Amino acid sequence: QVQLVESGGGLVQAGGSLRLSCAASRSIFSLNVMGWYRQAPGKQRELVAVITSGGTTNYADSVKGRFTISRDNAKNTVYLQMNSLKPEDTAVYYCNTLIGGSNVWGQGTQVTVSS
Repeated sequence: QVQLVESGGGLVQAGGSLRLSCAASRSIFSLNVMGWYRQAPGKQRELVAVITSGGTTNYADSVKGRFTISRDNAKNTVYLQMNSLKPEDTAVYYCNTLIGGSNVWGQGTQVTVSS
């Protein structure tokens, strides 16, 4: 099993930037897919971005061109660089991976974008 711990959230003005980090409790080298999801109040959790072990990435249309996901296997960490933030990006952001077909989630980190 693996534990995921997110950090880097906070309060930022519209147009600003934040970088989220997801630290894993063990090596992520063998974890094929790692991703970031978010959940705004009253809404369902949605996919933001995913990255494979080979470095292939995929993004939600709403964040394309503004967010960048990356992974550093040596540091067992996945990042989400968020630029040009908008108030609608306000949500709790969760790190995710799949192990044995089961979802593993972090505890989440709050991102609040003020207008």
